[in-house]
Amino acid sequence: MKLSHNARPDQTWLRALMFTIFGSTVLVVSYFQLFFSHLGFSRAEIGYLYGIGPLVSVFSNMFWSMASDRYKTVRKVMIILLAGQFITGILLANATTFGEVFILVSLFYFFYYPIYPLADTMAITTANKYGRNFTTIRVFGSIGYAFFALTIGYFLGSFGVGWTMWLCIVLAGTTFLISLRLQDQPSGGSTKMDLSGLWAILKRRDVLSFFACVFLLAMGHRMNEAFLTITLKELGAGEGLIGWSLLISSVSEIPIFMLLSKYGSRYKELPLIAFAALMYALRLLLMSISHTPEAVVAIQFMHSVTFGIFYVTAVRYITNLVPDEYRATGMALFTIVWSSLAGLLSGTLGGLLIQHAGRQTFYLTAMAFSLAALLGFGLKLLFGVTRRTG
Repeated sequence: MKLSHNARPDQTWLRALMFTIFGSTVLVVSYFQLFFSHLGFSRAEIGYLYGIGPLVSVFSNMFWSMASDRYKTVRKVMIILLAGQFITGILLANATTFGEVFILVSLFYFFYYPIYPLADTMAITTANKYGRNFTTIRVFGSIGYAFFALTIGYFLGSFGVGWTMWLCIVLAGTTFLISLRLQDQPSGGSTKMDLSGLWAILKRRDVLSFFACVFLLAMGHRMNEAFLTITLKELGAGEGLIGWSLLISSVSEIPIFMLLSKYGSRYKELPLIAFAALMYALRLLLMSISHTPEAVVAIQFMHSVTFGIFYVTAVRYITNLVPDEYRATGMALFTIVWSSLAGLLSGTLGGLLIQHAGRQTFYLTAMAFSLAALLGFGLKLLFGVTRRTG
């Protein structure tokens, strides 16, 4: 399919958006915990702060994504969310007590989490519009994550983790300016959104069983993600080495994204997802027996065959499972299960486990969740019948 004259700038600004929003991910996922530790909070309190975001995002993801589907706009919703991130970031940078931080970080997460399913929705719609693959746009998020993982690590290593929130403010402001240049894409098809139709989809056994398995896999992933930087810090790693660990994980997923973009359609989704679950279990087992920061950094190469394979394949599975008019809402549901519900439980459970039972028990528990997900996907593969819609 020959691209129109306007296709290139349309995709270029969207790729720039992907690049910068995943810079914010580096801060929120990997350095907020160190920032909270810098403020003097305990690991249990850090777990609560990590967990409150997913709790808030259960409602915020559905609220903003259903608004996007209802009013057929992604760009305007994203502009509101980025403006909210910028303002709450400034307030959060000046907060010091646990109560202040708890309230403000909850408000920040209300605007933070919905950006990602909406950005993915816009990427899917734009790619389909111009006959491209979704991953040719989404891969710039991985490139951005890799770039910011290294640069932020060295910046905070030189100037201190106290600058974390100010970097977040700069990134939110930059992403807001980029969002003003985007061309809006309707979040779904031309069919008007019907909530009764959405409810009928959610009641389907194949949909429920898939999201249940995703939740189990997400528990292991989020537990590791929430306490990776703290684990590295306890093993003696500096901010620079932490940055390298994040760089390795994000760079490792890029070739997987490109390979799946080109060849992924040749393979069925469930076998690929089950393989990713197996690799997650192995990755977390290795984390449980690692005692040096260098070993932990080396294990980050497995991000490619865990998250890299799972994410692209799961998005493809969902786009086949959910009709176009519910696309933003379907991606929001995936984000709620993968990030919100799992993040809520993994943050609170993980914080208590690592504080009272130790790091090895923490990672073995995370591995157990991955094995349970592997069993679930395996049973779905052997006995399940997937209905494809739209």
